[in-house]
Amino acid sequence: MRGNFVFPAVTVCAAALTLPFLATPSGATAPNAPSGAAREVPSRAVPGTTRSLPLGVGGHRLGPDGAGAGLEARRVSPFSLVGIVWDDAAAELRGRAQVRTRAIGTGAWSAWQDVQTHDDDRPDPGSPETRQRGLRGSTAPLWVGPSDGVEVRVAPDKAAGKAAGKPALPSGLHLELVDPGAEPAAGRPLGRHAPATPGPEDDEMAASAANAPLAPLGATEIPALGRPDSARDVAATRPDVVAQAGRPPGDEPGGQGDPEVHDPETSALTDPEESDVYEPALGGRYVGPRPRIVTRAGWGADESLRERGFVYTGSVRAAFVHHTASGNEYSCSQSGSVIRGIYRYHVVSSGWRDIGYNFLVDKCGTIYEGRAGGVAKPVKGAHTLGFNTNSMGIAVLGTFAKNNPSYAAVDAVATLTAWKLGLYDVNPLGTAQLVSGGGNLYKKGTKVRLKVISGHRDGYATECPGDRLYSRLGSARSSAARLQGR
Repeated sequence: MRGNFVFPAVTVCAAALTLPFLATPSGATAPNAPSGAAREVPSRAVPGTTRSLPLGVGGHRLGPDGAGAGLEARRVSPFSLVGIVWDDAAAELRGRAQVRTRAIGTGAWSAWQDVQTHDDDRPDPGSPETRQRGLRGSTAPLWVGPSDGVEVRVAPDKAAGKAAGKPALPSGLHLELVDPGAEPAAGRPLGRHAPATPGPEDDEMAASAANAPLAPLGATEIPALGRPDSARDVAATRPDVVAQAGRPPGDEPGGQGDPEVHDPETSALTDPEESDVYEPALGGRYVGPRPRIVTRAGWGADESLRERGFVYTGSVRAAFVHHTASGNEYSCSQSGSVIRGIYRYHVVSSGWRDIGYNFLVDKCGTIYEGRAGGVAKPVKGAHTLGFNTNSMGIAVLGTFAKNNPSYAAVDAVATLTAWKLGLYDVNPLGTAQLVSGGGNLYKKGTKVRLKVISGHRDGYATECPGDRLYSRLGSARSSAARLQGR
């Protein structure tokens, strides 16, 4: 498994301003193609950058008595997504955070935009992912589009910090500026005769091989498949299917490739139903038609960023629907860039092992693979604090507190859940018993019965997935059940 993330400070000059930033990992630049490659698989990895600017404390514009933090308007290197992080992952940012940005091309400054300060899309408390060094508290990311100027203000709630010895805002506040990179002009060959030391090529091959037999190695998308042919996809849930696609170098027994890792977090619970022993799915009768899914290679994931290996939970009993709270000002042609930005923010800025969601859906209804490990498998995500076990997280790109989700996006959620839940013989109209890993609604160890297709707010006190999207989940459940033939 890749070592823990480190956030070094490096100094660069942008418009006569010295800015600290997070160094791009050395693996972000693609190495030369190996000689004698067995197969030609184009690399789709898109190198991006993440820069981190410390927020100054005090200032009359930021809050009562100068208790806030912020950053004066300034010119910076190009970025498209922003977020705010802080040192202690267990601390909360209780207050209001806003940014305004300057668009590249027009030079026009935007109005102030809220950055959602919730931190409930994250790994479960006490999980190995939360214990790794480098984990930080973070807001939701906000997509602002290509920009080269930024201003920030953060004001604490009036009640924040009133407890003795507690600051109004968490320490170590930094603004994260993420450039997701541009689409590559051409690919490079990738094959089995790579160097013995695992590198970016091995990571890409492992992530792609995890989707066998649904798509060939290096595929940028998994094609749609109708019923009843989709019932054959149950075979793709088997733990051994990666081996059938050809292992990357070092992934043999005792090697250093991307192994499967079974999540041990709930194995100590007395209820054997909650043991995280990964077993193949038993579904087949009610598997909905498989939707077209853009793979990680398709949206340009830089596999060198994530932790090596895949972590699986025991099964998929429920689906939690989210909105990314990243704003609605994106075009469908930008969806890959938005996802790369969220991925980089989750991993580089927040310190997670991979992007938190299992799947993402854009406003045009396109479905994207999220966390690596295989779209048919029970990959453990970091999406619903307390309920990441035996579930999957689906995030619709956008913010839906006051804006309606598109019909295409809701239909995509229905089609995806009809297929994925069907692989595990789960009825979208039913309920599922889950065990809380700890949160603000249910204490750790509490057995909870939730709707199979739930909103994030059903497992955690949050506005997510927004009132407008949440109100459409009933329609998604009915459509998913119909697609399963129930």
